[in-house]
Amino acid sequence: MHNKLSARLSACADFVPQGAHIADVGCDHGYLSIYLLQNGIAARVYAGDINEGPLHSAILNAEKAGLKDRISFYLSDGVKNIPRDFNTLVCAGMGADTMISILENAPWLQNKQYRLILQCQSKIHCLRQYLYENGWHIVREKALKDGRFLYTVMEAVFEKMDYTAPRDYYFPPALLHCPTEVLPAYYQQTVGKLQRIADGKKEHTDPEILKALYQLDSEPLFQHLKEESL
Repeated sequence: MHNKLSARLSACADFVPQGAHIADVGCDHGYLSIYLLQNGIAARVYAGDINEGPLHSAILNAEKAGLKDRISFYLSDGVKNIPRDFNTLVCAGMGADTMISILENAPWLQNKQYRLILQCQSKIHCLRQYLYENGWHIVREKALKDGRFLYTVMEAVFEKMDYTAPRDYYFPPALLHCPTEVLPAYYQQTVGKLQRIADGKKEHTDPEILKALYQLDSEPLFQHLKEESL
């Protein structure tokens, strides 16, 4: 059994370091866990899900792939019931609120031995802000297209940095270090979203949103993306 991953999960797999010990939280069908073992990327995999149905599907898929004995499965709310001897936490397909809740309920993750690989579905600026304000440094982030929608996958390590630019929550510098063909479109989508918020609220717009919009629209760092997205 060899499964073709979605673009989102494939990007997550690309961020996993060779020989990593993985906690695949919210594993759903288990395809990512299976892929990481089939391709010799992960050395150990813990797969967890909060719901029994998806976890059962993951177990069945692992059995079909001949990997049931190489993946440890846990019915778990976040990492609550998962052993702590992994070094890479992968969360894909969740909204920012869920991811933030997982991290808040596991403060022991704030340690240099752990890295996070996160593929967020909604309110991603809130997730970035939470990471920045709680000692996490986004070292890589890649924009991608899956179906009709644009997403990003990010890698964060616990390494306190100073962030002062509001636009970092919406378009962090790490995105520029992983250029893709959809990055100009992601830039335009981000600026357009901020502009619509500003236009809709008019004089009541959050000053931080106005700062982020101004920085993204005017800083030379983003000029090439602005030109390519026109």
